[in-house]
Amino acid sequence: MTINEEYRLYLGAYYGVQAMDSYELKVYILKEIDDYIKNFLKMNSIDNIEEEITYVKDNVDLKTKLQDSLILLNKINAPMELILLIKKRLKELN
Repeated sequence: MTINEEYRLYLGAYYGVQAMDSYELKVYILKEIDDYIKNFLKMNSIDNIEEEITYVKDNVDLKTKLQDSLILLNKINAPMELILLIKKRLKELN
């Protein structure tokens, strides 16, 4: 996986969690993901950051964003409740 692909995955995770309106504590997880992305950007050079954000926000489907969020949430040890809600939402999308 390239650095740009990894960055897109993290952005997708952010927007996937953002779409989880049923999770009341998502603000805290979004902050944690945001910090994770900022640390990633400090350690890696990414060209066209704003273009990547726009691309992921507008062109990546919700299912992919939710799948991306599951990957990142496992890395940051997010609450199991949120992970289960995302899995449930993915089943509903299928």
